[in-house]
This record gives sequence, structure tokens and C-alpha cells, in this order.
Amino acid sequence: MTVKTTSFSDVVCGMEVEADDISLDYQGRHYVFCSNQCLERFRSNPHLYIGFPGVEAPRHAGVEVLKKRTLKLSEALPLEIQDQFIVCIEAMMGIHEIEIQGNRINIVYDLLQVTESQIEQTISEAGIVLGADLMEKVRRAFVHYLEESELDSLEARPKSGGGHCH
Repeated sequence: MTVKTTSFSDVVCGMEVEADDISLDYQGRHYVFCSNQCLERFRSNPHLYIGFPGVEAPRHAGVEVLKKRTLKLSEALPLEIQDQFIVCIEAMMGIHEIEIQGNRINIVYDLLQVTESQIEQTISEAGIVLGADLMEKVRRAFVHYLEESELDSLEARPKSGGGHCH
């Protein structure tokens, strides 16, 4: 007897998912995700990934929004911490490149798959502290706001009603 498994495609990253451990019902459809990271991205801006009837989603149109962030540390990370840091970040969806040069960490990522906030959370959960002064926190909050504003402007919108007044 053959057991039939249903395969799903994660709408955020495109990965094939066999089980629906991480799933969400949205607008009458069932979506399955490979990770909480992809679920979180979908919840934040679903129409980046599913569009609207007659309006293709930016993700399905092949849109990538590559961002490069440089984190400047007060001093260089020890080599063993660098290796842990790279492994930790490369495990995330949407990371295109990570490079550590002295006290600078350069990360290139696709904003449609991962945000700076998610990267920062992953770093924090890994126990790597990159700085805690108040001005840095304010700057980070501003960057997060700009990214979310950019995502909101990219999200697919329904076609206008063609002359209907609201």
C-alpha cells in the first residue's frame, strides 16, 4: 500500500513542504510554510505573495528587493564567533551574502523573504550582542519602519472598481 502525501509550495520562498505543521488559512485558502520566518513574512504583507484576482503578486512576478546592511561593531568579532554568526545567518531564508571584514558585517538579503528585524532577532536569539546604546536602538527602529513602509508600497492592490464611487 502506498501512502499518498500532499505536497505544498511555500508562497514566500517557493520551497516544497510535505506537511502542514506551519500553516495558515487566509481568505478561504490554506497556505503552508517551511518555517516560522516565512509565516511571519506572509502575515505581515500577504499580498506581496498572493496578489489579487487579476493582479500578480510581486513575488510571483520574480521581484526581488535586495538590501545590503552593514553592521559596524566597536571591535572585530573573534574568529570562532564569526563562524557561528555566519552559520546562524546563512540558515535564514533570503540571505544572499554575508561577509565579515574586521569590525564590519555586510549582509545582502531579499526583503521579500527576510527583514532586518528578523535578522536582528536571529542574532539576539543566538546570543550575539551587537551593541546596546540608545541611539543605535533609535536608528534600528527607524530602519525597520522604512523597510515596512517599502513592503507596504510593493504589496499588490486589487484592481480599481472602474468608475464606482465609494
